[in-house]
Amino acid sequence: MITTTQLSKIYKTEEVQTTALNKVDLKIVEGEFVAIMGPSGCGKSTLLNILGLLDDASQGSYKFLDHEIVGTNERGRAQLRKKNIGFIFQNFNLIDELTVYENIELPLIYNGVSSADRKKRVEEIMEKINIIHRAKHYPQQLSGGQQQRAAVARALVTKPKLILADEPTGNLDSSNGNEVMNLLAELHREGSTIVMVTHSSYDAGFASRIVNMKDGEIFSEEHATQRKDVFEKSAVVEG
Repeated sequence: MITTTQLSKIYKTEEVQTTALNKVDLKIVEGEFVAIMGPSGCGKSTLLNILGLLDDASQGSYKFLDHEIVGTNERGRAQLRKKNIGFIFQNFNLIDELTVYENIELPLIYNGVSSADRKKRVEEIMEKINIIHRAKHYPQQLSGGQQQRAAVARALVTKPKLILADEPTGNLDSSNGNEVMNLLAELHREGSTIVMVTHSSYDAGFASRIVNMKDGEIFSEEHATQRKDVFEKSAVVEG
């Protein structure tokens, strides 16, 4: 699904040149759950933005679904992005003036989905994410965990091939954070491809592979086997 080769991102001003990504080689296959970890400023968010087609690389190659992305203009990236990628952000990014239902429906409107199909798909995903009882509420009327569930539903309603999560539990307490991570783990078991940036080694333990970054480079990778104690803790929280 994703292959980067010697991928670099360089920011230039008149006096300073900063290398945010330095010749990154990464491959992600369909159905993987990959966690990207590293200290602040290591390049993991820059990498996520490029993988999400929100930004373009300076050098190298990025192939997404067999499309070469580097050098593609914003319009071309936007077309691929809205049809294939769902985003989950740390700050939820819900629109305060819209109800939960309307927030989730918005990507379908952008994609030109008919009214009848939008209603069906929004209700289906709200049932799945267990947020339908909050359909008419506004974001400020929800708990942090409920807002993130709404954000997950919005990310999934277009049936994306790739889910990108940027610190999805960063603004949540441990209970709500566990709830969101359990939800992502369930989506992965159902076949979703997920790439998550996180500072949390606990959250990274839900992934099938951990990619560690430092100074704009990948310096190690490890396959993460979900620990029994994580399941037990999660089960306690859910119960």
